[in-house]
Amino acid sequence: MTADATIHTPSHTQTHAGMPGATGLRHDWQQAEVLALFDMPLMDLLFEAQTVHRRFHDQNAVQLSQLLSIKTGGCAEDCGYCAQSAKYADAVGLKAEKLMDVETVLADARKAKAGGASRYCMGAAWTRPKDRDLDAIVDMVKGVKAEGLEACMTLGMLEPHQAERLAEAGLDYYNHNVDTSERYYKEIITTRTYEERIETLAHVRAAGINVCSGGIIGMGETREDRADMLITLANLPEHPGSVPINMLTQIKGTPLYGVDKLDHFEFVRTCAVARMMMPLAQVRLSAGREEMDEGIQALCFMAGANSIFYGEKLLTASNPEENKDLQLLDRLGMYPER
Repeated sequence: MTADATIHTPSHTQTHAGMPGATGLRHDWQQAEVLALFDMPLMDLLFEAQTVHRRFHDQNAVQLSQLLSIKTGGCAEDCGYCAQSAKYADAVGLKAEKLMDVETVLADARKAKAGGASRYCMGAAWTRPKDRDLDAIVDMVKGVKAEGLEACMTLGMLEPHQAERLAEAGLDYYNHNVDTSERYYKEIITTRTYEERIETLAHVRAAGINVCSGGIIGMGETREDRADMLITLANLPEHPGSVPINMLTQIKGTPLYGVDKLDHFEFVRTCAVARMMMPLAQVRLSAGREEMDEGIQALCFMAGANSIFYGEKLLTASNPEENKDLQLLDRLGMYPER
């Protein structure tokens, strides 16, 4: 062990659901020690992250999630990275659509399962869902569950009664990303506060739904911001069950189009640090994977990533084709988690 390794030695033992007596689950991370992880020689960092990963996960299994935009465009938020904001609709050329009907969604879910996905994620471009839409949303959740898939939703901010209704329907995961650090957040979004995002995560936990929360890197933030984003997640009362790490997909017409692109090795480092800070979470390679070559993706798996978004589209952005994903996993001796 190197001298640096002592900074992330588990400070206490905590019992976690599904992992009795699991050690190394911390909720007291500080910026200096997280930055020290980021600063490690890359091979040392990958070794440490893979060691943690193998302790808690099947090292060769990758969970496949498929994502469908069930309500596209027309969002009132001004997230600087998002093509679905009504504010950028003319520049992007994206028209707002209505909520899909239930059977169309379930037909796509059946196709996703046949293609190997084990989790089906549904996203709607809303600030928050309206109660009048919850009947259809609940039917989607129940239908996806009936197909034998895990169900995940991302609908914006939630009120407690909405989270409870989704829990009663059997929703497994609710996605609500913190996006970036609290400090940098106001540079990206002005229509929703950081505190409101944390409040929604609290409502989700209180309802008994698993939290899926991560962020986007490559938006012009600093490494300190990336560290602080992970600290926000790891220092929640419970670690998120899933942590999506997104690379900014630059979309012409959005404010973040044209920002300097992030070194892909920094993306690998972020995955590795996320794995070390949140050992039991599924660390998911999300948006931006299409721009990564297979070598970088393999390094991300070495760093402890064990989930990918699978399918040809992520909401409005393209994604590597399904057969390419399966071919890559096969070449690496890896396989879909079941």
